[in-house]
Amino acid sequence: MVKIEIWSDYGCPFCYIGERKLALALEQTGMTADVEIVFNSFELDPNAKKSVDENINQLLAKKYGMSMDQAIAANNNIINVAKEVDLVFNFDKLQSTNTFDAHRLSHYAKDQGKQKTYTEAVMKSYFTNSLNISDFEVLTSIAVEVGLDRVEALRILESSAFAEAVRQDEANAYSRQINGVPYFLFNGKETINGAQTIDTFVAMIEGLK
Repeated sequence: MVKIEIWSDYGCPFCYIGERKLALALEQTGMTADVEIVFNSFELDPNAKKSVDENINQLLAKKYGMSMDQAIAANNNIINVAKEVDLVFNFDKLQSTNTFDAHRLSHYAKDQGKQKTYTEAVMKSYFTNSLNISDFEVLTSIAVEVGLDRVEALRILESSAFAEAVRQDEANAYSRQINGVPYFLFNGKETINGAQTIDTFVAMIEGLK
């Protein structure tokens, strides 16, 4: 059994791409059933607002001092990279938001054995379905979709439940000098940083057999 810990953020396009590449590598190596995957929380921008007026191209241009043309080209490149692993990114309607509450709810999903399906559902909701994943109704609907209890999910969201668990995941990341995601830790030793090629993941998995 291979244990893979993944630090990622729901608002990170390369996290979604990297996780899909890992899944394809596991299929290719026949290891899908022989792996334990644990998702750890990481916020790329803990101070992000729950709602912003700018679109993703404007936000990127502002953050990196790009022109709008450069920002659009950069985002189109990410869209094309996503397509290579059969992911659809609708950046035109994407609602940039804060991911802290989505991370809190992931720890409830983890306790119920639903973390993997929850993570996939949140990322699809954000990147493909253009939903606001800080909205409590959106998050409770996702919870129900993956087999979690709506009342308990809403109770968690309306409280501070699992806030400390999120902060502990982030503290563990910082202690490992992780300052970017996705970050993959295999059996507590070997690492892959970023959305590397499927072949890179395959080589790592084969080496752990």
